[in-house]
Amino acid sequence: MPEWAEGLVAILTGIALRVGLPIGVTALATWALRRLDRRWQEEAGAVGSSPAPAAVMGARCWEVRGCSESERADCPAHARPETPCWQVFREIEGRLPERCLDCEIFREAPVPAEAST
Repeated sequence: MPEWAEGLVAILTGIALRVGLPIGVTALATWALRRLDRRWQEEAGAVGSSPAPAAVMGARCWEVRGCSESERADCPAHARPETPCWQVFREIEGRLPERCLDCEIFREAPVPAEAST
């Protein structure tokens, strides 16, 4: 092989390694991340698509808990039906009551969106 051909092969090999290797690694990383993103999107869709129990959709805590009329009359959450019951109790007591943690309405409620500042 002539000397100029060996030099040309060395230069082309260097260019291929210098350019081709990073492009190949980037393409492989892109493929892997897209595959991971697709899997996460499918998992999120599967989780988000499950409907809330019928007892919770649009129900109020006094309906789910079966409170009597006298209990409803004394209940601060019943007086403010437009506000989620756990929020009313949290405002009054300064903390979330234990009974709310096991309640279906609280557990199935949508997570509030973070307020933008």
